[in-house]
Amino acid sequence: MSTAPKARTASEDINEDIHDSGAFGWLRSLGPRGRRAFVGAFGGYGLDAYDFYALPLSMVAIAAYFGLSSGQTGLLVTVTMVASGVGGALAGVLADRIGRVPALIATVLTYALFTVACGTAPNYETLLVFRALQGVGFGGEWAVGAVLVAEYTSAHHRGRTLAAVQSAWAVGWGLAVLVYTAVFGLLEQDTAWRVMFFTGALPALLVLYVRKNVSDAPEAERQRHRKSSLGTFAAIFRPRLLRTTVFASLMATGVQGGYYTLATWVPAYLSKDRGFAVVTTGGFLAAQILGAFLGYLTGGYLTDLLGRKKNIAVFAALSALCIVGYTQVPTGADALLLVLGFPLGFCMSAIFSGFGSFLAELYPTSVRGTGQGFTYNVGRGLGAAFPALVGALADSWGVGGALVFGAAAYALAALALLGLPETRGRELAQLN
Repeated sequence: MSTAPKARTASEDINEDIHDSGAFGWLRSLGPRGRRAFVGAFGGYGLDAYDFYALPLSMVAIAAYFGLSSGQTGLLVTVTMVASGVGGALAGVLADRIGRVPALIATVLTYALFTVACGTAPNYETLLVFRALQGVGFGGEWAVGAVLVAEYTSAHHRGRTLAAVQSAWAVGWGLAVLVYTAVFGLLEQDTAWRVMFFTGALPALLVLYVRKNVSDAPEAERQRHRKSSLGTFAAIFRPRLLRTTVFASLMATGVQGGYYTLATWVPAYLSKDRGFAVVTTGGFLAAQILGAFLGYLTGGYLTDLLGRKKNIAVFAALSALCIVGYTQVPTGADALLLVLGFPLGFCMSAIFSGFGSFLAELYPTSVRGTGQGFTYNVGRGLGAAFPALVGALADSWGVGGALVFGAAAYALAALALLGLPETRGRELAQLN
């Protein structure tokens, strides 16, 4: 006599075939619920990148429209990053208290709303305020999405799975460059930069998918319903986690200081220092973006193979070398500049591949959102000093000359690793 198959429990719906070593074994191992969470986090982070790049790609036009100095223009990115530090830390606590999915929805709606608002700004001061508010949502999305997916993933696949989420940044960046090329090619730049911001409404559509299809991992749901386990900032500064929080924040400061220095100023470097037109700038950025996408995916495999710390250390050194090489290309050697864009994008992105898994493995479930949100985004806020420094020096040194300060940020990241443990192979349940 046959019997109906037993209904699957929530815990059986994740981490299937954890030793599947195929090219997409990491995706199959997530199970149906985990794959839906992956789609939500991937979409959120990709559109997060799209909305972020609306500013760097439009900076030359904005500076001309409002009559800004390089320092004032750089401040727009700096205030975004500082606000993102606050927003990301708060979003992490929110994720521990109300759940990963509601927090993800809140961050996406926030950054979409205020990106659109930037397009309506009548003056520089208003744009600065709107950009800061956009930063609050921008800062929270990655930390919440990374935690959501990490909790569906086994230790065996966690590095490459979270790296695949990170690769969404290159997809969003590429989409932003395509839209930028079209918008600035068709419209006068005084209008084009506003239209670029208006297209930042796209992420709001993702919320409909997340609300209907995505849910928190079972263990996260159980922890959230225990009152004593709610995340607080005090918890990640208790003796047990203090060292981890301090050094993880310094590591994030260095990596993001270097990355956002490049993300902010390379478009301006190509446009102002090299004198490239819009279409030419888009083509040179395409080489960097292709390198970034492959860097995220390659770094994911390396972080599982070599370990979290070695992956970050290797690519910190390579990223610093690439910055120096890219900015020292002599005038007229445009073919070499195009070629160097690929390794620059590859290295500055591969270093991020281990971030999602590394930070998740440093904190227990009850404060994982708080710890990851705080360290990643405080690092982003403090890292804002590097692009601000480039902006302050760009008028006298040139953008290319000032960009070399990004290399110092990567040196800081490498030094911070000395205070952190290696976590490769650590199951998240061991931390509770």
